[in-house]
Amino acid sequence: MWLSRPERLNAISPRMLLEVGDLFASLQQDYATRVVVLGGRGRCFSAGADRKPPLPGEALPEPASDRERRFRARLGLRACRAIEDCDIPTIARVHGHAVGGACCFALACDFRVASEDALFRVPEVELGVPLTWGAVPRLVHEVGAARAREILLLCEDIDGRKALDWGLAHRAVPESDLDATVDALAGTLAGRPEMAVHMTKTQLRGYARRASLGDATEADAELIDVAMRSESGRGRFAMPRKPGAPDDSA
Repeated sequence: MWLSRPERLNAISPRMLLEVGDLFASLQQDYATRVVVLGGRGRCFSAGADRKPPLPGEALPEPASDRERRFRARLGLRACRAIEDCDIPTIARVHGHAVGGACCFALACDFRVASEDALFRVPEVELGVPLTWGAVPRLVHEVGAARAREILLLCEDIDGRKALDWGLAHRAVPESDLDATVDALAGTLAGRPEMAVHMTKTQLRGYARRASLGDATEADAELIDVAMRSESGRGRFAMPRKPGAPDDSA
């Protein structure tokens, strides 16, 4: 499965969120697929939130009701939950940049395989908004509170090697070996007894959710709305990118 907006560095649009959520939800009725790999076409996995006007044909219709508006605000949370809840093992194939919401996608996958020179970055706090989409408890669960604090508050680049050391990635290899490594991992997972894999994923999800009881993910949409109404959120999130950052990074 590919994030396929290479002309925008696979920057995440509302339509992409809707399609990712729909596609992963549909896999719950797919009894033939054994492994799902999520990757990005072109130069990177994804440059994060798309802050440019939508491309022709990509804009979602204007919400016609409060209910539809609330649904739109929760698209990111819905997409990441659909990835996390997928009964089929999932692998994020990460190369180039994985920024903001792209890290949320990757964290929702069961495994993350990165090129050694891939760059993970969560710039939301620097831009005046919190990280939402339910990603904070996932990050804490995967890398621990101390590392999560560094990732979220310092907003620094983390290359594939450091991501491996910190538990943000499961494999880090030269980019030339990325596809072979992903294929080998997918082959191993596909070869495991299907029922045992499904039941183990159910166990792991249950333990992860028990550990994060009381988290504020249901309020993520409200948190981002409050942040974007603030002076820092309005100003910084719309600021031009830093030199060397991907064109559409969050």
